[in-house]
Amino acid sequence: MSSSTAPARGVVAGLSTLDRFLPVWIIAAMAAGLLLGRLVPTLNTGLEAVKVGEISLPIALGLLLMMYPVLAKVRYDRLGAVTGDRRLLFSSLVLNWVLGPAVMFALAWIFLPDLPEYRTGLIIVGLARCIAMVLIWNDLACGDREAAAVLVALNSVFQVVAFGALGWLYLYVLPGWLGLAQAALEVSAWDIAQYVLIFLGIPLAAGYLSRRLGERARGRDWYESRFLPKTGPLALYGLLFTIVILFALQGGTITSRPGDVARIALPLLAYFALMWGGSFLSGKLIGLGYERSTTLAFTAAGNNFELAIAVAVGVFGVTSGQALAGVVGPLIEVPVLVALVYVSLAGRRLFAKEPVHA
Repeated sequence: MSSSTAPARGVVAGLSTLDRFLPVWIIAAMAAGLLLGRLVPTLNTGLEAVKVGEISLPIALGLLLMMYPVLAKVRYDRLGAVTGDRRLLFSSLVLNWVLGPAVMFALAWIFLPDLPEYRTGLIIVGLARCIAMVLIWNDLACGDREAAAVLVALNSVFQVVAFGALGWLYLYVLPGWLGLAQAALEVSAWDIAQYVLIFLGIPLAAGYLSRRLGERARGRDWYESRFLPKTGPLALYGLLFTIVILFALQGGTITSRPGDVARIALPLLAYFALMWGGSFLSGKLIGLGYERSTTLAFTAAGNNFELAIAVAVGVFGVTSGQALAGVVGPLIEVPVLVALVYVSLAGRRLFAKEPVHA
């Protein structure tokens, strides 16, 4: 975009056909996944049987395909400018690892006091910070791509270090202090580390090597004008494939228990509104500019549902209420964050006097 004052509709009109109609494709993928899970009752067993360790191979492939093109776009030679922005890094750490889990904990207990399985599932979702889909939402909203990559990497490191401790705090210690009853979460640091290494480490390494080798061989102009346009659509294909598989895993459960799904959805809607809106305005107030305020908002509001689902399934089982809460997550997150992409683009007017970074 040549100017930060360009109307949101002009930005959206400049997107590719795939990007412009992303909500349509996502809704279709959700419907296809739900239908597939309903029509093929044995599909869950088949998908669960195809694993590498404890990770479902179809889900892993979809995530890798989704992550690589976005990380291949990152200009890694600009990362120093991002890590030097202490306001951005400090704000992100506070929002993701202090406020985010606390907000989800509070909402889970407020909305689901009588449904402990779903409540536990939502608290696990609140602990699983963004490492996947947020890169796509940030890209569509014209956020700072390099900043998003750094914050995603930072969240990944913190997940390995802090997930188990925070799970113990929010699922055992804090409820006890408050006189509430909640079961403890038992998961090793390696269980989480392996998911992070696969879902983020592999595509991050591939994206970095692609740019370094591509620019060295053919130059930056060729890499960004010829190579990236060809690989870019793979991210959306991977996203849609992943959504189909995730919803197929518990399609029958979701369609047969709409009331439970609605109750799980309410705290999620409140969570996304509070986290995204508060983070976006916080970025504006501390002077981050549109691009980094947008990145701050999406990285704070997004969650790693794939990790949450993996942990819930591994600890409580594939048919558990905890796993269902994780699966319902993207059903709510995807359309809400797509809508917030348009809200973010419309909100560029709040930063009208600020220059747009190249």
